[in-house]
Amino acid sequence: MRRHAGFTLIEVMIVVAIIGILAAVAYPAYTDYIQRGKIAEAISTLALTRAKMEQYFLDNRTYAGSDAATLPCNAAELSAGKKHFDFACGNLGVGTYDVTATGKAADGMGPFTYAINQANVRSSTITGLSGWSGNATCWVTKKGGIC
Repeated sequence: MRRHAGFTLIEVMIVVAIIGILAAVAYPAYTDYIQRGKIAEAISTLALTRAKMEQYFLDNRTYAGSDAATLPCNAAELSAGKKHFDFACGNLGVGTYDVTATGKAADGMGPFTYAINQANVRSSTITGLSGWSGNATCWVTKKGGIC
């Protein structure tokens, strides 16, 4: 008698089912991890821009005019080299400014908007994304409104 070697159909189906279950658990965690990594671009750029704006204020005693070419709030300077967010300054006055990072929809970051102002008030707006919620007093970096 000759002995057959190999796997039975049942064994292969069990392995495929186990791989499917593992993928169903791992994929959402991975996509969440990728989103959190992209949020770092917004947070770091906003923090750096705030520092540059404060230096501009120390030099000029106003935030007005900080959107001119090569200055901290110039839209082209802010967004240069950024992949996941668009940056803009607003409310530029003697003692006020707002810097906003708006996620790019084509990159899957459309629901995310982060902001900071001259008083270092940080805010997050996240709309239409399950498990995520914004916060008016901090930058949300994880699901559930965790800052």
